[in-house]
Amino acid sequence: MVAMLLILAAVLGLAVLPQMWVRRVIARHSDERSDIPGTGGQFARHLLDGMKLNHVEVEETKLGDHYDPEAKVIRLMPQHMNGRSLAAIVIAAHEAGHAMQDATGYQPLQARTRLAKQAIRMEKVGAIVMLAAPIVMALARTPHLLIIEVFVGMLILAVSMLMHAVTLPVEFDASFRRALPVLKAGGYIKDVDMPAARQILKAAAYTYVAAAAMSLLDVARWIRVLRL
Repeated sequence: MVAMLLILAAVLGLAVLPQMWVRRVIARHSDERSDIPGTGGQFARHLLDGMKLNHVEVEETKLGDHYDPEAKVIRLMPQHMNGRSLAAIVIAAHEAGHAMQDATGYQPLQARTRLAKQAIRMEKVGAIVMLAAPIVMALARTPHLLIIEVFVGMLILAVSMLMHAVTLPVEFDASFRRALPVLKAGGYIKDVDMPAARQILKAAAYTYVAAAAMSLLDVARWIRVLRL
């Protein structure tokens, strides 16, 4: 029991600490600046038009900054869509980097999109199995369903972790092989702001480290429940 609690505490720390760091980095550079001529949303539109990606839309969302490769939409949080901060500009460039990946047929992005669909389906199936298994097991009085439950849990873990393994290279490519060169070449960021821009781009990529750790936390919780 003590060992399990220690494992849960460690995984929880791995999940929470990256999230705290990401939020702190972005918050540090979220102050409005008079020397930034446009909002994050306007900058995203400017970059897309400059890359002849006029078909890609830019929308506001409250579900986190992201690029939707199926809908061909960059979605930005209100503070990044409407803000004139360094964080807003850099995050807009990062999401435009994903649009660039999509336009060039970047295979890891396509693989992540496919895996994300599979992960959503698996999570739905897993939720049904996890809810139904104890009831069916109590009615049928058979322990075999426990094996099925563990198998489904491990399968969901495998798909989720594979998706995150593919996601990290995709995010770093969007940040440092797409967004950063555009920011440099266009002179959109002052030289004095480049170190901060790099840190924001790194934070945007490491958002998924926390997501991967949360997947581990879910499985650890399942194991603890099953052992009880």
